[in-house]
Amino acid sequence: MTDSNVARAASLDTATLSDALDRLGIVGQCYKIRPCDRGFRMAGRAFTILYGPAGKPAGTVGDYVDEVPAGAVVVLDNGGREDATVWGDILTEIAHRRRLAGTVIDGVNRDVRLCLDLGYPVYSRDTWMRTGKDRVQVEGVNVPVSIGGARVAPGDILKGDGDGVVVIPAAHEEAVLAAGEEILAAEDSIRQACREGASLTEARAKHRYHQLQTRTER
Repeated sequence: MTDSNVARAASLDTATLSDALDRLGIVGQCYKIRPCDRGFRMAGRAFTILYGPAGKPAGTVGDYVDEVPAGAVVVLDNGGREDATVWGDILTEIAHRRRLAGTVIDGVNRDVRLCLDLGYPVYSRDTWMRTGKDRVQVEGVNVPVSIGGARVAPGDILKGDGDGVVVIPAAHEEAVLAAGEEILAAEDSIRQACREGASLTEARAKHRYHQLQTRTER
């Protein structure tokens, strides 16, 4: 079954959704989370994993993947750590085969070549090769997490493109998507007016460009 709001999010870019989030006063921009390839595009609902430092004996780092439903985004909160990976080629292969929408990591991944070869979207702070085994472990599955300073709860919509990732909280998704669609329509109208001979100043004034991101009450 098609998730209509995920489809709506997929049709908008992250810059437009960022403006919509700003209008509604919602922090949903995942700071410093970027794609392994600028051509990656992703939209889906969050399946979240919270990591912490490994105990002794260390817990598991990745057996959750079999539980993630098709079309979901795997969201991994490793606290921004850049010294231990939490995603690599085995997970990429399984996620791609299971038709997951993508992976978002507040931390690092490795084995970049396979995600590029398969076209499987991975977004993270960076890439590095050192394993997270015996360094980190799963502390929670489908619990609220933090990705680049933005709160992500299970079921929230994530949209990723060449600019990065935004999260749309499930409680506000209708308002955020409606605002994003309104902003896109206004910007398309400005572009069309300029093609037809209007000056940018005139077109922006007519379509209230400078008020598109102005904060409104939810």
